[in-house]
Amino acid sequence: MKAYIEENKQRFLDELLDLLRIPSISADSQYKDDVNKTADFVKQKLKDAGVDNVEICPTAGYPIVYGEKIIDTSLPTVLVYGHYDVQPPDPLELWDSPAFEPVIKKTKIHPEGAIFARGACDDKGQMYMHVKAFETMLKNDVLPCNVKFMIEGEEEVGSDNLGIFVANNKEKLKADIILISDTSTYSMEVPSITTGLRGLSYMEVEVTGPNRDLHSGTYGGGVANPIHTLCTMIDSLKDDNNYITIPGFYDDVEEVSADERTQMAKIPFSEVEYCADLDIDAVEGEAGFSTLERTSIRPTLDVNGIWGGYTGEGAKTVLPSKAYAKISMRLVPNQSSEKISKLFEDHFKAIAPKSVRVKVTPHHGGEPAVTPTDSVGYRAASKAFEKIWGKTPIPKREGGSIPIVALFEEELGLKTVLLGFGLDSDSIHSPNEHYGIVNYFKGIETIAEFYQQYVALVK
Repeated sequence: MKAYIEENKQRFLDELLDLLRIPSISADSQYKDDVNKTADFVKQKLKDAGVDNVEICPTAGYPIVYGEKIIDTSLPTVLVYGHYDVQPPDPLELWDSPAFEPVIKKTKIHPEGAIFARGACDDKGQMYMHVKAFETMLKNDVLPCNVKFMIEGEEEVGSDNLGIFVANNKEKLKADIILISDTSTYSMEVPSITTGLRGLSYMEVEVTGPNRDLHSGTYGGGVANPIHTLCTMIDSLKDDNNYITIPGFYDDVEEVSADERTQMAKIPFSEVEYCADLDIDAVEGEAGFSTLERTSIRPTLDVNGIWGGYTGEGAKTVLPSKAYAKISMRLVPNQSSEKISKLFEDHFKAIAPKSVRVKVTPHHGGEPAVTPTDSVGYRAASKAFEKIWGKTPIPKREGGSIPIVALFEEELGLKTVLLGFGLDSDSIHSPNEHYGIVNYFKGIETIAEFYQQYVALVK
């Protein structure tokens, strides 16, 4: 298989670059045609790879691309999930090169080159590895089992329509295991397999003071300034120990065992290197927990955006009528996104002074998930890493969210293997997102090897 990958290396790379040039931003309706164009691209590439029954499945939002290769109904079936939509590239001025004009540049972490483009790592690059791994196995007559693909276009906006599709297509999606590459590995020297994901509750708040923007000289000091009030309210959501103050927020939080925390502490994490990479002088977070624990096994609350008043060039002495913020909470096992959203809304309205009015709008959410390390799928993934990387991967919980992992278990009764190849330093969701070329091709090899190991273990 490695020889086939090497022979087709430039084509595999060029196809990914073509995919990255399409601005499939699901959060912005002006890119609707581009998102649909990307679905068509994925459909064609699945067909080109040899996948059968490839179809565009309409939803109330963006379509799901489905395809399958059933070689023998007595063999196991792997269901591959990925997404073709991407985050908005803003702020554009912070990109070193245009977000949808992929370029390859060498970096300290990726000396052999990395692809810089929105979606390079999350998730076009990682999703497309599965298409090329499938092609490699099929062309070399080593595809050992059945494969189904389900690639969606709304992961970055909550996957609401995917849930409906899954519930209505359980027979079509019947499989033995789910395989996803939308996570990271710890490093090129210390590979890892993700065993846990946090859930998500995403809210938008609006604080209104006077019924119109006011002259800050005429009214300043006599009327509540919504921006000041909003900042004060947000500040009160955490105490001096960075403990979230919403009543009931921690009631259902899973307390991770001392043994697991001890295992986490063995990960070769350098706080000095972590700070240097982010250009910060010190870390900050919930008291009593390490940085790795804060970013994986503990819940969080973060302001993702805040605005109001005049932000244009020059000066405008205005006391604004409204102020806004987007706030996300990452959740850990046993926490419910629906419950947390309600707790947040009730609390935020309760702490508002009488001088303002508050509106809270829930956006998308999702549930946390933990995958077992003693399953056939995990063991197969571990063996695949050992074969291709020459190293045994470590289990690692991740701070991000893939809400559909919990959904798949609930609706399909299937566990997921999270076989990610990105690095935390790849700037996903940020300007200058990138993905290592070595990671891309090693990922293709490792995925193809996973199939061999999985079927061997199942037998």
